[in-house]
Amino acid sequence: MTTEPTVAVGDGPALEDAVEAVTKGTPEYRQCPYPFYRSLREQAPIARLTPAHGVDTYLVTRYEDAHAVLADHRIGKDMHEAIDTYHALFGDACEALDDNLLFADPPRHTRLRHIAKTAFTPRHVKDLRPHIQELVDGLLDRCPTDEPVDLMSAFALPLPVMVICELLGIVGDERVEVLKWFAQVTRSRFSRDLKHELVEAEHWLRDYFTDLIHRTRENPTDDFLSVLAETPHDEEPLTDDELVSMIWVLLFAGHKTTTLQIGNCVYSLLTNPEQLEAVQANRELLPQAIEEMVRFEGSVETSTFRYALEDVEIGGTLIPRGAVVQIALASANRDPEKFPEPDRLDVTREGLQGNHLGFGFGAHYCLGAPLARLELEICLTSLLDRFPDMVLAMPSAHGGDWLKGPFPAFRGLERLPVALDPSRTVDDWTKPAG
Repeated sequence: MTTEPTVAVGDGPALEDAVEAVTKGTPEYRQCPYPFYRSLREQAPIARLTPAHGVDTYLVTRYEDAHAVLADHRIGKDMHEAIDTYHALFGDACEALDDNLLFADPPRHTRLRHIAKTAFTPRHVKDLRPHIQELVDGLLDRCPTDEPVDLMSAFALPLPVMVICELLGIVGDERVEVLKWFAQVTRSRFSRDLKHELVEAEHWLRDYFTDLIHRTRENPTDDFLSVLAETPHDEEPLTDDELVSMIWVLLFAGHKTTTLQIGNCVYSLLTNPEQLEAVQANRELLPQAIEEMVRFEGSVETSTFRYALEDVEIGGTLIPRGAVVQIALASANRDPEKFPEPDRLDVTREGLQGNHLGFGFGAHYCLGAPLARLELEICLTSLLDRFPDMVLAMPSAHGGDWLKGPFPAFRGLERLPVALDPSRTVDDWTKPAG
């Protein structure tokens, strides 16, 4: 059975329509942003937006400009140097948790990243392979094959959560509680009506992480958190507050992006059957296929909070001091000036690692990229080995809603219904819901 992509990219809309769609997050933009990004790349590659938060925002959409901005020391991330802007964007409820390397500039960012890298060494990541494989096998063992299964909730969501929690020493009932409060943060973070819930969750998580750090210092093991807390460094060791915010960013970045990317990769293969067949026929293609799928449908759509430290001219556009700068990574990764036929998935495309921006670029390049690549490789290999005939359930439907929050940082599926073994699945699984 073959399926087609749910939304054709097509030609972009008029510039004013594209700006309005991106600013307001219209349903059409949420479902498929690429036509809108095409219009911006061609007509306003660095577009000035007026979002609801009221801070002037410049959206960078071309690859060359995006690459330059990500490496430009005149574009900062330190929240303390732009605290009013930070509060306008995010409020003040999670300020302590957000005080991490994601919102820092050198020299503090350099120190924090160097310390974090001690736990993300290639050997450390490589040693995780047997355990990740065990977790993958256990989750797939529990997936039904005689009825459609939502691969997001049954597989893509729990796996990265299990991996990152075990790395941090968060196990058993504690993991359940952490994830409950973590979900409350993500649900309430951008809602003024839910600020009380946000503050409550932030306080619980901060207290729990502090207690976890104290327990880890008293009884260190070989887990990730013990390495961060106990290993001597040339720089000043992490304080408890720094460790709290480090745990937060690793938990947040370490599971959500990988969860969504697993779903995006599976969806991309199932909606491009000729590419799926190519990977099935030659598994040596899988590493470069993963790079291509991260380029083609990455889970990080736009970069995190940045701002101009001074007046900066990028691509002929003057970005004034203090303005927010966002990089549309999804747009840059489909720039035809960089990638031929960018709207076509091609698992044989070469030379992508280090060139696409799916994991960022520059000083803030994704620290967990090696772990994400490992998880994706194990997940896709296991799925293709065990369920070679896997297809989308309800192929005439959208296959799940694309997620899009108030700040369009992420792109991924809320649901991904699949039939793992169509020969064993009930006859009416192809009928659209309702």
